[in-house]
Amino acid sequence: MTTASSSPLSTVWYTRCPVPTGLGIAIQKGWLQQKFEADQIEIKSLRESNSKDIRNSHFNHNLQNSVRHGGSIPAIWAYSSQKNTKVIGLSWADEAQLLLTRYDTGIKTVEDLQGKRFGLPHNQDALVDFSRAQAIRGLENSLKTVGLTVDAVELVDTQRQDIVRAKAQELLSDNSDSSFYGARNPLNASAELVALLTGQVDAIFLKGALAIQIAQDFALHTIIDIGAHPDPILRSNNGTPRTLTVDTEFLQQHPAQVKHIISSVLEAEQWSHQHPQETLQYLAQECHSADKWVPIAYGEDAHLKLNTNFDETSILALQDLSDFLYRWKFIPNPINVKDWLAPELYQSLATESAA
Repeated sequence: MTTASSSPLSTVWYTRCPVPTGLGIAIQKGWLQQKFEADQIEIKSLRESNSKDIRNSHFNHNLQNSVRHGGSIPAIWAYSSQKNTKVIGLSWADEAQLLLTRYDTGIKTVEDLQGKRFGLPHNQDALVDFSRAQAIRGLENSLKTVGLTVDAVELVDTQRQDIVRAKAQELLSDNSDSSFYGARNPLNASAELVALLTGQVDAIFLKGALAIQIAQDFALHTIIDIGAHPDPILRSNNGTPRTLTVDTEFLQQHPAQVKHIISSVLEAEQWSHQHPQETLQYLAQECHSADKWVPIAYGEDAHLKLNTNFDETSILALQDLSDFLYRWKFIPNPINVKDWLAPELYQSLATESAA
């Protein structure tokens, strides 16, 4: 790794998903900004950019000198698509991963899904349809618990016809991305839920605090919470683990600034371990959720689950998820996760902390 900058660094870009991450707390607390201000470097949010190309770097990681902490599926897709990125940390915060149905379907257990219609989001315009991928992943892992495969159910693509018609009538712009961080293009907003409630499908997959809220608001039956399974490989999905990634050139040319990022994340996580109630409030803000749903979705000990490292279980789970994505043709090329990892800066910080 190069230890000296080969070009001046004036701006660093950051982005994260609306999920529990140390980066999110470091940003909310202002700690990440402070480290870069000391170096007279501006730090900017992809989310707040007026450029769609810049915002799309959340998925394709095209933007140099940028960091992303969030769901692994877009990060895997970018790396598989030959984007030069490196994983500088992995975090694992178990979350609710629910297969849901209406009580009147008669579906009570995973075995009851045989022959039933399973609703999937279908976002044809997305760079990577991670909502669809995580739904199939949750379904496949749930079916594994009873010795079934996805062939046991009928997969049904879902779209909200009112939005399809509105787009056809040019009431919605093709460039509209107002739901960018809501994990959906407007064309597919809540499509699976609408399909379930109107009887077009028999079951769907939802995760996180939103899944808990929807299950209660619409009196839905939880068939299984695969996010609570004892086997971490069966729990692995878009959010388990989450990747902390930077572009390779940023890492090579500006290791001191990349180290700022990792240290900010670790400091935020260590702070969260000592401040459960404040962390709950920060996580609710990150997840766009009411406080009450966070401990249900992420556990009463959610503040203790913010840990970025290179745990072997996370590495194995990330490889298993990557293999799944290639098998289902969500990514163009298979990847070797260990070739993607860059643990050196994290390890140096861990050594300094232990000294």
